[in-house]
Amino acid sequence: MRGQLPILIVFVSGVFMAIQYFIPHDAGVFFYEYGGVFFYEYGLDCIIVIGVFAMLLGIWSLFRVQLDKVAKRSPGWGYSVVALGGLFFMMIGGPLWGIEEGTPFMQVFWYIYTPIQATMFSLLAFYIASAAYRAFRARTVLATILLLTAMVIMLRLIPLGAISGPNQKLATWILMVPSMAANRAILIGIGLGIVATCLKIILGIERAYMGHD
Repeated sequence: MRGQLPILIVFVSGVFMAIQYFIPHDAGVFFYEYGGVFFYEYGLDCIIVIGVFAMLLGIWSLFRVQLDKVAKRSPGWGYSVVALGGLFFMMIGGPLWGIEEGTPFMQVFWYIYTPIQATMFSLLAFYIASAAYRAFRARTVLATILLLTAMVIMLRLIPLGAISGPNQKLATWILMVPSMAANRAILIGIGLGIVATCLKIILGIERAYMGHD
């Protein structure tokens, strides 16, 4: 029973949340009037509560991992001290001083967290440029097409005089036709994968959430 009850709850919840999108209009009105909205909103509230507990679990995991590094003096344990200090300061600073502009909480956010985030994105740009250099080497026909397409897209915002007009039109066509088609194909594939995974979970085929392999 301990293993069957979670599967039953997942099955009933998954079918209930999915079937409402396939009910015809007249039957859907009856469905909503007789408790459908209540259970739907109740389910969404339960998701929020579960998310809060998941956040607490993540905070506890962060605390245990970093504290273990400090206790064992692992390589880079000083960064763990900074991480723990920042964690406790932000958890205590918000309720203590508030989160309005000018409070210590927002000063740490604007003058420490935001520059660190900007630095990370700046470094990411160099990694992307390095990966693009390796990927755009014109060794094959497909790599050559990718290189030329990337050049057209990257130059679309650069004023090139008489070349700017045709280049803008070509870049717009690339973004709206072949690129859009590829993006939609990727989204359709992702959607089908999500549906397949959800069906496996609802039908009890996938039980990783219960600790099973």
